[in-house]
Amino acid sequence: MSNKKVAPGAPGIPARWTSSAKSGIGTSIDAASEVSFTLSHGIVNEVYFPREDSACTRDMGLIVTDGKGFFFEEKRHAKHKVDVVEDGVPAYILTNTCQEGRYRIVKDIVTDPLRDTLVQRVRFEALQGKKGDYRLYVLLAPHLGNRGAENNAWLGDYKGTPMLYAQRDSLCLALACSVDWKKRSVGYVGESDGWKDLHRHKLMTWEYETAPDGNVALTAEIDLEQVEEDFMLVVGFGRNPTEAGHRAYASITDGFEALQQRYVKEWHDWQEPLVPLSSSEEQVGELFRVSAAVLRMHESKRFPGAMIASMSIPWGFSKGDDDIGGYHLVWPRDLVESSGGLIALGANEMAARVLKYLLITQEHDGHWSQNTWLEGIPYWTGIQLDQVALPILLIELCRCHESLAPEATHHYWKMVKGAVAFIVKNGPGTKQDRWEEEAGWTPFTLAAEIAALVGAADFAEEHGEKEMAEYCRQTADIWNDSIERWTYVTDTPLARKVGVEGYYIRINQSGLPASELEGKYVELNNKKDGQKDILATELVSVDALALVRFGLRAADDPKILNTIKVIDEVLKVDLPTGPCWHRYNHDGYGEHEDGSPFDGTGIGRPWPLLTGERAHYEIAAGNFGEAVKLMQTMESFANHGMLPEQVWDAEDIPERELYLGKFTGSAMPLVWAHSEYIKLCCSIKEKKVFDMPMPAFNRFVKKKTKSKWVAWRFDQRIDKLPKGKVLRIETTAPATVHWSRDDWKTQQTIDTRDTKLGIYVADLPVEKMKKGKIDFTFFWPESQNWEGRDFFVEIV
Repeated sequence: MSNKKVAPGAPGIPARWTSSAKSGIGTSIDAASEVSFTLSHGIVNEVYFPREDSACTRDMGLIVTDGKGFFFEEKRHAKHKVDVVEDGVPAYILTNTCQEGRYRIVKDIVTDPLRDTLVQRVRFEALQGKKGDYRLYVLLAPHLGNRGAENNAWLGDYKGTPMLYAQRDSLCLALACSVDWKKRSVGYVGESDGWKDLHRHKLMTWEYETAPDGNVALTAEIDLEQVEEDFMLVVGFGRNPTEAGHRAYASITDGFEALQQRYVKEWHDWQEPLVPLSSSEEQVGELFRVSAAVLRMHESKRFPGAMIASMSIPWGFSKGDDDIGGYHLVWPRDLVESSGGLIALGANEMAARVLKYLLITQEHDGHWSQNTWLEGIPYWTGIQLDQVALPILLIELCRCHESLAPEATHHYWKMVKGAVAFIVKNGPGTKQDRWEEEAGWTPFTLAAEIAALVGAADFAEEHGEKEMAEYCRQTADIWNDSIERWTYVTDTPLARKVGVEGYYIRINQSGLPASELEGKYVELNNKKDGQKDILATELVSVDALALVRFGLRAADDPKILNTIKVIDEVLKVDLPTGPCWHRYNHDGYGEHEDGSPFDGTGIGRPWPLLTGERAHYEIAAGNFGEAVKLMQTMESFANHGMLPEQVWDAEDIPERELYLGKFTGSAMPLVWAHSEYIKLCCSIKEKKVFDMPMPAFNRFVKKKTKSKWVAWRFDQRIDKLPKGKVLRIETTAPATVHWSRDDWKTQQTIDTRDTKLGIYVADLPVEKMKKGKIDFTFFWPESQNWEGRDFFVEIV
């Protein structure tokens, strides 16, 4: 190794990722191939191996020169056209035509279903002059194991076939070609890499043999004189150079036609039995098949049932090695929401795998981490109770649509019981009860928790736990009755401006009733420098629609209608193809005003996902024509079928590729958005909300169930009790409650009862008191101690 020509300039410039504006993603169905790839700007971007949370390349593209005068990079200097060989089959045909009309490059791209290789068939066409007037080069930037730094590159061969290699730790790739290389080199990015050489000299003058421990690039010239019609470029992956080289050479010997046929057939066979979307009235779902494929491709082959949030890195071109997390992770919220799309597709086996994955990754105390790597290792340590509630609703959805065998449900009772225990011990509105990073009462989390408790009650009853079932329903009733007290404000400046009586706010962090929030502020995340926190009564979110989606409020409830007026006043954006909505006002997750990338602060942009959610509200309200229009608007936001996380809502900034109503630098594709789209197609076809939890809807909308209890807890104390209600005391340990209704002149005692969910309950029968004060304290039998202080609640 010491005799080889070492590239200068180690370790190269700091590594960066690339654009998140994906125009396609692909992988084979067969688990024998663990390679996935992404496309953007006419070239391959991140390639993932051996799992979907491990990116191994930054990008791989072609450069064209004439050896003396011009330099063309296909991702920057060509017009790009993206096609697929069949609807819903992620086998791509990329056509890159030189902006000056000199050449055309056509690339067919798939993975080998039998091996860990990415395969491209390339055809180079001279549109001006002849093929011999041009020189063609391939440039590949390895970022093995999610890191651009610490990669090693060298020239080598497999059994005499010349290749270019890169390795970091136990991950290795080999770049091979079906025709001979004319020249090869490795170097450090920004210092001695092939791009710099070609840009400067218009031909390869550097031929370095090794570039250890840095941000490296592989460059090679294809011998166009040997190419009759087309040639193959193959990237093989393995645990060592021999394994990677073996796989690359094996794919070449099989030939492109054979492996493409296998790849396409697998995808065709997977798509064929899925739910047909044709309707007797109309055809809906332009993106239905590609959305189905997006869901399937984001499932892990090594960890069945795990689905990452997106095979992209938001604003990747500005992100380095330490910014890979977030979207290459499993979020229980996104996973469940995406799984609803699987059930809508009729992909029941895949949905069952998701449930099994949730069962396996549930923590011992019943919760799921905010997000995890595929094997279940937590990445962020926050706990969000909607992500504990949603898996319960997924089981209920599976049961409702008969996509889970009845005999399998008993396997999930322990999971449901653990999740319910965590919810009732930590919700609602406690420090553990978070939406994104903020703790407090939020309509979305409350809706998920309450609907989950009602669904879990049916599950508990089926398993002989009648008392537990009743407690779940009663707790759901108590919390449901409190939603307005916690999150609905009235007679605010915003309400008066819009002309409504009141509206649901995004979050109540104070622990006070909503009526007492005047002058209280919300601590905003992702604030711009100098930005102040916002009054709690002014922070509005689309999350209130979850109260309808989860079956707690009717679509025509006056408070919902009031809130929609406020949402549309504050959050709605009319774009060229239709409306879209911001998540909430003062959202800081998005590009800055000048279009520069999100860097921890920014301005939140509209989310196509929310156009789908609004369409679902319109279906709940019976406005099916409006839902169809919104579905078509959602389709218009896609980039070659890929739905983005956010779209741009300001004047065009062409130099940053930001155009009104088109994708931003955020995640694309967003799996949750594709699932929402699939569910929307099915909801339109069936003329009802596909994933509405019917037990909650029947209880709270149809029957209008009200609670006869109001709960008091140490972490959620109340000092007022409406007359006619039973005072429920809840503790996390057995207790004897000593209480009095006459200022301790007399007293009564009651022992708490065990709900078997980590909560102990005592109901004080004070519903017949019209006024007065109830005093109480506690004796703790396990420690044989008194609480040492009194508490009171006043009947009002």
